[in-house]
Amino acid sequence: MKHSRAVHMGLSLMLAALIATGCATVPITGRSQFNLISDSEADALGVEAYQKVVSESRLITSGPEYDQVRRVGGRIAAAADNPDFKWEFCLIDAPKTVNAFCLPGGKIAVYNGLLPITKDDTGLAVVLAHETAHAIARHGAERMTDQLAIQLGGAGLQQLLQQKSPAMQQVVMTAFGVGTTVGVMLPFSRSLENEADHIGLVFMAKAGYDPRQAPEFWRRMIAASSGANPPAFLGDHPSDATRVQNLQKWMPEALKYYHQPN
Repeated sequence: MKHSRAVHMGLSLMLAALIATGCATVPITGRSQFNLISDSEADALGVEAYQKVVSESRLITSGPEYDQVRRVGGRIAAAADNPDFKWEFCLIDAPKTVNAFCLPGGKIAVYNGLLPITKDDTGLAVVLAHETAHAIARHGAERMTDQLAIQLGGAGLQQLLQQKSPAMQQVVMTAFGVGTTVGVMLPFSRSLENEADHIGLVFMAKAGYDPRQAPEFWRRMIAASSGANPPAFLGDHPSDATRVQNLQKWMPEALKYYHQPN
């Protein structure tokens, strides 16, 4: 009986410690979130996932499209203002892949199949601000917590994080939204997608891109989703009408930060 009570007390103390260390506040929205994965762990996992993608991809390392990704990505990174992130950018030569991602730690990748839809710097800024918002808001760690903690518990999760197996790599890639087809991606929840839209709208405005162009980009993206290979980037995004309505709701806030560059 005493042993059982001691075990119960120990588990309670461990849970309390996890809750105390795992609570955080999301920038811009102020939402409280709970993650079992620390920022340093998430950033390390992000670096591993990024290196895996880069090593397995054909990269474009020069030219106007590459310059555009670095130019727009750099401005969005500056607007996100996270000094702990070590920003890197790459352009992947995959014309049939409509996707982009920003991993924890500031690792940004764009597939050139996305660029015909973004059309210009502002369209690309919508995408990169949205993806950067996922990383800054620690949505990947939050999703891993939701998916794994229930099944494994805190100790089991920590043990899994220490593994370097292909299975663990796939868990990380999936949780952080890295994939080339919808079939291998686990979409972010609709609530996290909404939050990334909100934060991303502010980020692009801070970076000097007109947030009023965001609804038109999303209309183009939704139109592209009607094809045989819908963009992986869409995930579990809200409907076109809902998204535009939400963007208009957040627009006054974003416009407070918007100043056209000289």
